[in-house]
Amino acid sequence: MKYHCCDRYRRNAVAAHPTLNGLDYLEVLDRDLPETHAFRQRTLFLHFLKPIAGLGRDNLRLTGGDRIRNVAIEWAQPGVPTPAALTAEEAALLAALPHPDRVLVVRTDSTGDRSTYRMQLVTSPLDDRVPDGFDPQLAQIDFSFKVECDSDFDCRVEHRCPPQELPEPEINYLAKDYASFRRLLLDRIAQLIPDQRNRPAADTGVMLTELLAYVGDHLSYRQDAAATEAYLGTARKRVSLRRHALLVDYAMHDGCNARTWMQIGVDAAKIDLGTDGTRFLTRCQGLPVTIKPTSPDYDRAMQLHPEVFEPMHKAVLRQLHNELPLYTWGDERCCLPRGATRATLRGHFPDLAVGDALLFEEIVGPTTGLPDDADPEHRHVVRLTEVIHTDAGNPLVDPLDDTEITEIAWSGDDALPFALCVSSVTDEDHGSSFIGKVSVARGNLVLVDHGLSIGNESLGTVPEPALLYAPRGASDRCDPLPLVSVRPRFNPQLALAPLTQAADFDPAAPAALAMRWPLQTVKPCIALEGTLGSDVREWRPKRDLLNSRADADEFVAEVDELQRCALRFGDDRNGHFPESGTAFVASYRVGNGAAGNVGAESIVHIVTSEDGIVAVRNPLAARGGTDPETSESARRRAPEAYRRQERAVTPEDYAEVSERHDDVQNAAATLRWTGSWHTVFVTVDREGGDTLTAPFADSLTRHIDRYRMAGHDLELNEPIFVPLELALHVCVKADHFRSDVKRALEELFSSRVLRDGRRGLFHPDNFSFGDPVYLSRLYAAAHAVPGVLSVKVTAFRRQGSKDELALQEGRIALGRLEIARLDNDPNFPERGVLSMELHGGK
Repeated sequence: MKYHCCDRYRRNAVAAHPTLNGLDYLEVLDRDLPETHAFRQRTLFLHFLKPIAGLGRDNLRLTGGDRIRNVAIEWAQPGVPTPAALTAEEAALLAALPHPDRVLVVRTDSTGDRSTYRMQLVTSPLDDRVPDGFDPQLAQIDFSFKVECDSDFDCRVEHRCPPQELPEPEINYLAKDYASFRRLLLDRIAQLIPDQRNRPAADTGVMLTELLAYVGDHLSYRQDAAATEAYLGTARKRVSLRRHALLVDYAMHDGCNARTWMQIGVDAAKIDLGTDGTRFLTRCQGLPVTIKPTSPDYDRAMQLHPEVFEPMHKAVLRQLHNELPLYTWGDERCCLPRGATRATLRGHFPDLAVGDALLFEEIVGPTTGLPDDADPEHRHVVRLTEVIHTDAGNPLVDPLDDTEITEIAWSGDDALPFALCVSSVTDEDHGSSFIGKVSVARGNLVLVDHGLSIGNESLGTVPEPALLYAPRGASDRCDPLPLVSVRPRFNPQLALAPLTQAADFDPAAPAALAMRWPLQTVKPCIALEGTLGSDVREWRPKRDLLNSRADADEFVAEVDELQRCALRFGDDRNGHFPESGTAFVASYRVGNGAAGNVGAESIVHIVTSEDGIVAVRNPLAARGGTDPETSESARRRAPEAYRRQERAVTPEDYAEVSERHDDVQNAAATLRWTGSWHTVFVTVDREGGDTLTAPFADSLTRHIDRYRMAGHDLELNEPIFVPLELALHVCVKADHFRSDVKRALEELFSSRVLRDGRRGLFHPDNFSFGDPVYLSRLYAAAHAVPGVLSVKVTAFRRQGSKDELALQEGRIALGRLEIARLDNDPNFPERGVLSMELHGGK
């Protein structure tokens, strides 16, 4: 244990003095001696800066101690010659010292306690002055007998310099604006300097007072603004609301861009259309279809501020696929029915492949044959899942007349949502002529989305730290605390807005799914590159940094109420903060929200260097563009979303989370003990009454697993369908045919979709778990059929039952997992039967 001053300047100066001597340090002999040694912690080596002579026991005073006080010095002798009272082990330690002649050996009568003691040089026991020839600043030393005892703390001596306690200032908390701050400062000056009461307005002191009041007014405003932004209910800035909502697990979305399909007509055999630099523009008057990227036409187009779309995938365009006629197999009134998933093309198309997208489009009115009468709603895009154009290596043909054909098919997700007329005969007013090409298929489709790419925009460099944190507590002037730099602020803002938000795209998915996506999957379209010296890193955008590692190169793109975008980095706990000197370059896209939901036939220009493109159009309106969520919406929804349970515990919870699946219209759950564990049986009512197929079961199981409790097994079941038996006695009006009325009633009391788009009374989506069947609804529906004079229900019960209670009560009650069913299908009589007895009419 050594004694020295803060910077040892005094010790070095005394050592260099020709005659002045002083204490250097004190050494307690402890662990260097054997454990059984009798004088451990009782022998002290008092080291001096120079050789000593004439010092003894009377020149030392030992004070201090808490529990053991008045520790006495038995003897004290210079190290040369070796004191006779030393043991062999102590003598060996003394002899090993480089300057034993500078050591005063001291023996005490006790080992003391763990507190601090002080060894002091005095002239005599009765004279406290420092002996002649010794420096008064190096004449005493604090030490501990237990300096080598085990301890969890550093043995370094702490110098405590508590700050001076100052009186608390008088603060007027009512002073919050410029006028009140100015009045407060002038009153304080008048109190401190009474002769300065009436100073002119042009006085320098008054000017400084008003300047301080101005600064205080701004500071007060910032304090109020910070307090306002601190709560979800009062925050005005969108970024504040976003962060508050995130604390309750509510993700405030920044909108989404729109998508649409582009159909491109070409006059070249083959064109490879890439994604780099290719753009599609809404209509710009006076400009050609194809615009070169660096041409004056492109500059003129961008000055008109069109909506810009860019391709989401590469495409191969072929002249042969501009128009693909549909084959009618000789039928003059051919129609692809609603729900169709197959068709035949006229011609041999060897380059048509699985995964290609086709557009079915009505090009003329089926009754007039005029292009202006074509229904623009009869346009639908499908993605091919099967293409057959050869048979045993030869082109596929119609065996009747050897016409070359190509068979195509697509998935049920892309099934036609309407009946598509392929060929027809016009009405009498238009000559009753045959039209062999009412609708056609078109290839060369490209999926595009809204947004303009901006490349290599410099965002600046992370600055060096300019501020330092104030030391915590009192700082020791002899041993100051290390200063910690304040992390520099670096929140670069993008030059252009709004930042595009887009969802991922699966090129192998059905065309219908390419136009549907949840907002939770939308991400900002931005790529960030940080360069520090020779180190180049890619930074990834994230919705938030709460789950980011401390070293993760991730950031958040925060959009404010004016749709300006600033980038926020981590704090080295959640996400990495870039080092000072890192230069950032951003590549991103601009264009977002409902502005991209342009109508059909609005996009008519393409920006590309490729030749051979003669026509560009979007046959369908762009959709999916969503504006950023408003502050009012987040303020209203965030607290409610926090109350939404994201786990399944009770059977009701399992039913509720099952209904969140897109293909489930209703669900019921039952929790049972199966002998070894609990099993949740989920009964699912699918849209359209579909069965529980294996792919759907896998999809639903994965969906529920996110909420399922550990220890609960899961089983999926189909509903218990209850077939019904219904018998009607119908009187037909005299001016109606019984066969027409019967056909209308059979369609009405069916489970099909009717020709006018309405659902039959027993369509699967009209009933769900436990829904009773009311007799009054059947009467009302039957009386609404044209030609029905009167109706009497003679049978109304579960199939196979003879109970007439339901007919008397006017309702059939169903159990919790039961669904009513009446298909009236002669192939499946067990699915419900309808019988009718008609009288009257023609």
